[in-house]
Amino acid sequence: MPIWQAVLLGFLEGLTEFLPVSSTGHILLAGHFLGFDSPGKTFEVLIQLGAILAIVVVYFRRLLAMVCALPSDPHIQRFAFALAIAFLPAAIIGAGLHGFIKGVLFETPMLICAMLIVGGLILLVIDRTPLEARYHDVTDIPPPRALGIGLFQCLALIPGVSRSGSTIVGGLLLGADKRTAAEFSFFLAMPTMAGAFALELYLNWHLLKEADALPISVGFVVAFITAVAVVKYALDFIGRHGFAPFAYWRIAVGLLGLAALLAQG
Repeated sequence: MPIWQAVLLGFLEGLTEFLPVSSTGHILLAGHFLGFDSPGKTFEVLIQLGAILAIVVVYFRRLLAMVCALPSDPHIQRFAFALAIAFLPAAIIGAGLHGFIKGVLFETPMLICAMLIVGGLILLVIDRTPLEARYHDVTDIPPPRALGIGLFQCLALIPGVSRSGSTIVGGLLLGADKRTAAEFSFFLAMPTMAGAFALELYLNWHLLKEADALPISVGFVVAFITAVAVVKYALDFIGRHGFAPFAYWRIAVGLLGLAALLAQG
């Protein structure tokens, strides 16, 4: 794998992982048109570790404070429980359908483009719909609502839907304001992406070769640096501009992808 491809894919991962535009969709489409195909799509999943570490670094002080308060603070205990039950639906379904997702859905670029467009249209409608916001702090989201957001996250098992997009839309529909819905998606990303990384590493360790170490390392570093910048500024951007810019982004990429696929025949 040329290093420039590792840099490009790492940049796409870091740029899109925490935005409602589908990092997996972007990376799979880029790999398709570049002619890049890692065994078992292992490269694409393993570089997500860079994005996971990025959000841990940016939220380190807050995470540390929560961990220290966890033994004695019922409010933080409830939030930890809410995250745990939000994580479970996608973890269970994703593990059970892993072969179908990787072997069929990941190999269908037309589906990815369609999901980018459909998701963009849904995001536009949600962004323009006046919804009553009941939760203005991520730790205030109760476990039943968190479970609902976790069920929305299951939609992201279809590439092109977007993990952050589905959880943000779920959060908005279940009473969170825009900033809080996005931030809950950030927190939920940590166990979800770490679980996907661990499963992928376990199942495909035997496919990795010594030559894969350099491109994976480069992709990881680029994803980390890019994701740090995105996480630092995404919430403020969403607070000012909402989700419409990301909706138009999705629709444009989906339409361009469809046009390119049709041109390829």
